[in-house]
Amino acid sequence: MKFSQSLVSAGLLVGASSLVAAEDVLVSKRMGKRFIDDQGNYNISFYHINDVHAHLDEFRSSGVDCPDPTKGCFGGYARVSQMLKDTRPGHPDSLFLNVGDEFQGTLFYSYYGGEKIAETLNQLGFDGMTLGNHEFDGGDDKLGAFLQNLTFPIISANIVSDHPVLNATIKPYHIYEEYGLAVIGVTTDTTPSISSPGPNTKFTNVVSAVQNTINHIKSTTNITRIAAITHIGYDEDKKLAAAVSGLQLIMGGHSHTPLGDFAGAVGKYPTIATNLDGDEVFIVTAYRWGEYLGYIDVTYSPAGKILAYHGAPIHLDNTTAQDLALQAQIKKWREPFEAFAAEVVGFSNVVLDQTTCQQKECLLGDFMTDAMLAYRQPQNPSVAFALINAGGIRATIDEGNITRGEVLTSFPFGNAIVEINISGQELWKTLEGAVSKVNQFNGAAVTSAIQVSKGVNITFNPRNAVGSRLVSVDLFDGPLSFTKNYTVITLDFLAGGGDNIFLKRTEFAILDTQDFVLTQYILAQTPVNIALEGRIREVNGTAPPVSTTTTKKIPNIATRGSAPATMRTPVTTSTPKPVRVRA
Repeated sequence: MKFSQSLVSAGLLVGASSLVAAEDVLVSKRMGKRFIDDQGNYNISFYHINDVHAHLDEFRSSGVDCPDPTKGCFGGYARVSQMLKDTRPGHPDSLFLNVGDEFQGTLFYSYYGGEKIAETLNQLGFDGMTLGNHEFDGGDDKLGAFLQNLTFPIISANIVSDHPVLNATIKPYHIYEEYGLAVIGVTTDTTPSISSPGPNTKFTNVVSAVQNTINHIKSTTNITRIAAITHIGYDEDKKLAAAVSGLQLIMGGHSHTPLGDFAGAVGKYPTIATNLDGDEVFIVTAYRWGEYLGYIDVTYSPAGKILAYHGAPIHLDNTTAQDLALQAQIKKWREPFEAFAAEVVGFSNVVLDQTTCQQKECLLGDFMTDAMLAYRQPQNPSVAFALINAGGIRATIDEGNITRGEVLTSFPFGNAIVEINISGQELWKTLEGAVSKVNQFNGAAVTSAIQVSKGVNITFNPRNAVGSRLVSVDLFDGPLSFTKNYTVITLDFLAGGGDNIFLKRTEFAILDTQDFVLTQYILAQTPVNIALEGRIREVNGTAPPVSTTTTKKIPNIATRGSAPATMRTPVTTSTPKPVRVRA
């Protein structure tokens, strides 16, 4: 049965007042559809949020702290809380669901771990949550401690673990008896390569887990209304919708995809796919960091199919009221780290942009990799270049003063700089995998774009076949040679196989952390004034290799700036630090 879009949102709902005004009309016309109407149809509302990444407090559009609200602040759980208090009483049947990745991204997590996040989520009154890959960044024990503090169901059908706490707390689905509805959860099965779950915590195939769970629910209960909360990414949500039967609603996360009727949105809210039954599946997601609160109201038929919907993501900005008690509590939590975070370490004349890092060369990617090269090249002149994953670059650094808090927000994972030796042939295949998005050694998906430093120019043709997209690689001493060996600076996460970029290594020298190296480089370069250089370029595949120009040596950060760099003595380790980064 095709849906009837009888209640289509007039536009993006901004602020509590506009939402209440719109919903007053909705409730007055449709109060009869709360519970069950004469035709047996049932109406229920879903609030959902995903990928908050420890943004308990409001933030600027770049994702960093917002000390001056007059410049525009977004999100913050105090706004989410007040929006729910203002609107949810008008929705007698409703659920508030969390689609994962509460961990990593601000000092609230770096300083407190999961403690304050758990306290906040409980106060907000979530009805259920699935786990994101970042919940596993600290390992199973830390995640277990976090889960034990939560007061609502944790749902993921494709996680199988022998960890006693995870095994006891994570369930494949939850039935909300009062609403006659089941919610299934799933977590991206790429988690082992992009985070740090224990060796006996497994992630099974998402489609099989969802379909098997739907079949189980239908064979053991009378439930017909089934929804899913999926931390797998927007494109994977569309694939999931098309591959299963019996599912009508997906609330997603992981890919930070903006959906809705506003500038920058990449799809409709909801995006409508078709499942194996030929029925429509409604896919929604709420961007990232809590800037939007997802909201959709749906009408189910007795058979569990969606007949109508109404909704839009709610933008939480300066016009949105805050829960003052919760905001005061969050501000109090900031006090132990606020002075450290506010310390100015430099100045930038340009915006060090992060927003395009997963699509192409970006300014913050250039700056971070140049910092790594400048850090290591004076000690080892044979270093060729530096390479990082775009997924580890988390927020833009705005022009003006640069604070320690901005550095930690942009690079929050504590990854260490490492030095690896690699043959020319392996390096070519590694870079081919990066531009083809498929590891050329093991066939696994490469799960992040790359950013590179001075010292290398890469050209590729995205229209060529996978495995043949790399056109040229020019290094400081000429075109890449298969007969030479090269020294590359990267991160411990990547050297250990993270994001499937490099072949996994078990031994490498652990140097200083990324945030320390970047801070020293900012001190040396202030005021920062850089521009994109075309280090990674698309070509038509017939152009001659990029000519090699003399690469300007990067300044030695150990001899410039007000705080000389100090480097830890390299320690060879056979157990890489269990630090993982990813979107």
